[in-house]
Amino acid sequence: MNESAPTLDLFPLPAWAQRVVVFDTETTGLSLTNDRIVTACAIELDATGQVVGDRREWLANPGVPIPPMATSVHGITNEIAERDGRPAAEVIGEILDALRGYLNQGVAVVAYNAPYDFTMLHHEAIRHGFAPLDSPAPVIDPLVIDKKLDKWRKGSRKLEAVAPLYGVSLDNAHTAADDAIAAGRVAQAIAKKYAAELPSDAMAMHDAQVAWSREQVLSFIAWKQKTEPDFHDEPGWPVKPT
Repeated sequence: MNESAPTLDLFPLPAWAQRVVVFDTETTGLSLTNDRIVTACAIELDATGQVVGDRREWLANPGVPIPPMATSVHGITNEIAERDGRPAAEVIGEILDALRGYLNQGVAVVAYNAPYDFTMLHHEAIRHGFAPLDSPAPVIDPLVIDKKLDKWRKGSRKLEAVAPLYGVSLDNAHTAADDAIAAGRVAQAIAKKYAAELPSDAMAMHDAQVAWSREQVLSFIAWKQKTEPDFHDEPGWPVKPT
């Protein structure tokens, strides 16, 4: 993995961006309620975007077949998961403990398209008999922030397209660790670029994104229903109602 990080001055980086934990998952599919976590990570970055502290990465045996389509994205086969993965319940419990610990400290957890990872984790917690994260906060979602601050930019909003726009390299897209580190550095780059427009407090940032995400989802629903009248979605950030 390329560990190089963009050069970030300590100021005017807002306080919430000076220490973050990045979180990402790779899964068996896209169903937030039915699919399972295969790999995940929780990695701390300092104010310059460098990896510091504990680097937590997990490989689970999800207990269900990993479809070939999912394997084509993240590279984990059934054989790898069965041979090297740990029981899913152990992995989910450790992920919950790690994230809960950071959030209780007030450390912002960065997740690109946070409702995907946090909603998946919510249902995995219930599946394995754990208490889900209770209204996880503070969470930082570079996708929501980028859409808010550069609303009219054309082109893809996928991480691999957005990262270069903020000077962040992403060499191994769709591995949990590389995606997460890139998302954290994008969040810090956005924080630096738009420091004058963003709250410096992590919880104020979290609350702002709740509102921004709702606006974005409702706008997308209205656009989709012009051609698909029966299209339905529910706002919800960082955990979607399902």
